Amino acid sequence: QVQLKESGGGLMQAGGSLRLSCAASGRTFSTSSMGWFRQAPGKEREFVAAINWSGGSTDYADSVRGRFTITRDNAKNTIYLQMNSLKPEDTAVYYCGAGFSSRYRALQHAYEYTDWGQGTQVTVSS
Repeated sequence: QVQLKESGGGLMQAGGSLRLSCAASGRTFSTSSMGWFRQAPGKEREFVAAINWSGGSTDYADSVRGRFTITRDNAKNTIYLQMNSLKPEDTAVYYCGAGFSSRYRALQHAYEYTDWGQGTQVTVSS
């Protein structure tokens, strides 16, 4: 099991930037694929971005592609989500997840993740 803790959320005006971090501890972090998901009030959790164990493969939701960047630092057991050009529709609780079904792929589906953090709130005002 991996324990995950997100940080970096907050209130930002549209067009601004935020960087989220997710620190991992426990089971071997470097063998996991990692991802970011988000959930807005009244909506289901949705995929945002994912990265494989080495950082060599990434994937993004169409709604954030070109604005968000996912990276990882295995030496620090941490992943990041750099969010630029934020929009009000990016407002949500952001969760990071760890998946072990295939460390070589960037996993897009929530069911492929076994461990989750508690989330960090991101609010973008217009």
